Amino acid sequence: MAEVPSNTCEAQQPEKPGNVSPVVAISELTKQFGRLRAINNLNMTINAGETFGLIGPNGSGKTTLIRMLVGLMRPTRGTISIMGLRIPDTRIAPHIGYMTQLSALYLDLTAKENMQFFCNIYGLRGRQQKQYIDEMLERVDLIDRANDIVGNFSGGMKQRLSLATALVHHPSLALLDEPTVGVDPELRRSFWDYFGQLNSEGITIIVSTHHLDEAARCTRLGLMRSGVLLAQDTPQELLRQSGKDTMEDAFLHFASQQKEVQK
Repeated sequence: MAEVPSNTCEAQQPEKPGNVSPVVAISELTKQFGRLRAINNLNMTINAGETFGLIGPNGSGKTTLIRMLVGLMRPTRGTISIMGLRIPDTRIAPHIGYMTQLSALYLDLTAKENMQFFCNIYGLRGRQQKQYIDEMLERVDLIDRANDIVGNFSGGMKQRLSLATALVHHPSLALLDEPTVGVDPELRRSFWDYFGQLNSEGITIIVSTHHLDEAARCTRLGLMRSGVLLAQDTPQELLRQSGKDTMEDAFLHFASQQKEVQK
């Protein structure tokens, strides 16, 4: 996590999500890598207790956006505010759960030891740590493999454990980069059911996916292509605006509109 900017008031602390509207506010955000513009003048708001889906093909800028939201990457231009704080800011870290697209697990440790490691980072100790670990391993159907070495896990099992480590400290905001990749359909449905449960508890989720069939499970969507936000609204409203019956056709509709604007 990047250092706290020197012009940030030290007395300011993150507000509870219920006291902030929106939880995430992004304004004129741009990220340039040499000549490549990975994020292009993006404006977006995300409200408390919703699952906001970043939908788009590989290379659309979803992971770059999430890395800037976490504070791992600074924007070239524009601003990000999370729970009232300008990002990057280390004080927001305990309130965020981040699941990377690439595994952050320690393969020579057991599932339980990986969970303990992340709990220690977030200051969870004793009975509370054990309770939270057991709860999350049960949720991702790994409680019977708690003492097994992660290096022997399948890809899907590692994905499930990665989700557990991201959520074990009960964050207010969860940033999940392609969380259902390599997960079987039954468990993928279980994940989305759990995301809905988290929303009902006031937890905000930002999830990236290129699976358009998952779009309907999100509260709202941001359709992205080549670093541009094509549209953002509820799945039902995006279908209505596009005049299409499927999210795939709706995405292609908004993508074609972008091409017309660029001509």
